[in-house]
Amino acid sequence: MKNQHDRVVLVTGAAQGIGRSVAETYAAHDATVIAVDKEPWAPENTIGMQTDLRDPQAIENLFSQIREKFGRLDVLINNAGVSRWQSPYELTVEEWDDILNLNLRGTFLCAREAAKLMKENGGGKIVNMCSTRALMSEPNTEAYAASKGGILALTHALAVSLGPDRIQVNAISPGWIETGDYSQLREEDHTQHPAGRVGRPADIANACLYLTDPANDFITGANLVIDGGMTRKMIYLE
Repeated sequence: MKNQHDRVVLVTGAAQGIGRSVAETYAAHDATVIAVDKEPWAPENTIGMQTDLRDPQAIENLFSQIREKFGRLDVLINNAGVSRWQSPYELTVEEWDDILNLNLRGTFLCAREAAKLMKENGGGKIVNMCSTRALMSEPNTEAYAASKGGILALTHALAVSLGPDRIQVNAISPGWIETGDYSQLREEDHTQHPAGRVGRPADIANACLYLTDPANDFITGANLVIDGGMTRKMIYLE
């Protein structure tokens, strides 16, 4: 895999969990990493920019700063998102809008603004963080599932629209990625996965590196499901 050296990489939702791992991984590969989050914290060796991605004007301001400071953007990892389980009988318009505005609208607006910079500099890579819940569901996940299903469709639409500008757009759909204390997981948590274990944030970070490798310019519009095989496992009650 080619080195990410001298590339400018923007990771949203970078203060914790998957986003933090992704930001740290690119920084370890010598990229210039812009770590965006609503929280005023950024991983070590990254440049933190506190931004609420629910706010369209804040997104435009963010990319204006990036343009002024760096003059380009090579990679966007659209990771920021929120998940809340709520019965569809009780889900309010405000709760629906909050999830969709961050997860789906925020993803689109960041991709749009990133693409403007990428187009000016000969192309780039965008990875949208989706979810296996775009493909299957648990109860009471309507707003989250709708947002992730929208991101999946948005990904292939952007891939077609931005292809002529040498911008590749792909999605990653994580399954169970444990961002807490991995040692507290039960044996049955691991063995229910065909891969034999629950996922780690590093599994997603490595996939981001793969999709944004400069050598991979023939992968676009794809959805890379990283779930230890769970969406391929038929489950029946015994």
